[in-house]
Amino acid sequence: MFQSYTIKDIAKALGLSTSTVSRALNGSYEIGSETKKLVLEYAEKVNYRPNPIALSLKEQKSHSIGVVVCEVANSYFSQAINGIESIAYNSGYHVIITQTHESAAREAANVQHLLSRHVDGLLVSLSAETTDITPYQYLHEKGFPIVFFDRIAPEINTHKVIANNYQGAFEATELLIQSGYTRIAHLTSSDNLLISRDRLNGFTAALAKHHIAFIPDYVKHCNRGGMVLEEVEAAIRELFSQPNRPEAIFIAGDKLTTTFIAGIKKLGMKIPDDIAVVGFTNSNVAELFDPPLTVVRQPAFQIGQTATELLIKTIESKRPIYEYKTEQLATELILRNSAPQLRPH
Repeated sequence: MFQSYTIKDIAKALGLSTSTVSRALNGSYEIGSETKKLVLEYAEKVNYRPNPIALSLKEQKSHSIGVVVCEVANSYFSQAINGIESIAYNSGYHVIITQTHESAAREAANVQHLLSRHVDGLLVSLSAETTDITPYQYLHEKGFPIVFFDRIAPEINTHKVIANNYQGAFEATELLIQSGYTRIAHLTSSDNLLISRDRLNGFTAALAKHHIAFIPDYVKHCNRGGMVLEEVEAAIRELFSQPNRPEAIFIAGDKLTTTFIAGIKKLGMKIPDDIAVVGFTNSNVAELFDPPLTVVRQPAFQIGQTATELLIKTIESKRPIYEYKTEQLATELILRNSAPQLRPH
């Protein structure tokens, strides 16, 4: 959890006035050493942190925004950050970027750090591990501007910017089916993420449309989102050890797609001879793979721009905002050679 104890909470617990607690925390000479010691020890015990929202209001705007992503090296997020910066800097805002590396604990620490630096708002793409979104709900209810992008928290009523993940997954899977493949696997990230669920739904809908049975053993979750090669290699081995092993795979993530290619190569397999591939990736080198990769590409730069525009409008609004929107941008299916027409058996 982020900061939750307030000066009022400490004052109530210790039977002191809020002004006494405030002065004790600030080291005022007006407060006796015993009272200071009592307050500081209790504050440390409950992990008290100054309210960043109150501090920001007190000190006016910092003209900076915080960004929370899983990994800057991820092609999608590097392009989204370019979009974020293109709007932010032209609007007079600095950008502070943090990486979660798919860790919920690191995400919480990053957000706390950004708040301590008095950012005016947050652009957040959740880590694969994150399940507790109540801290964001707390900040949002206090009027702190937050916009989610890509990996969103659907329960929080604030602005969100996403790709049409369901449609992108549906089109990718249907392409494999139309190319003659029927034994199609699906490699995806943590089920905690709405994008994982949306892409799985698109995958299963395409199978259903073409009357192909859904096989649960063909679906593999990599909870670290492709950041750990061994996790992806384990999924590949599980898929290929099945008696009726899959002949094609739809991969639902940028990092997962590129890590899968590395895993297949390391295990001595070839694309598309051993398995045809369609993946979600914004990597600019996808066409340089051997063979060039058929991909679903997301409008990452535009998603970053749109999210930043919405955040700055929220920050600069003179009145409280009660109506929020979810912007959904279309994906693009780019055909290359990693999923060719299946030759007759």
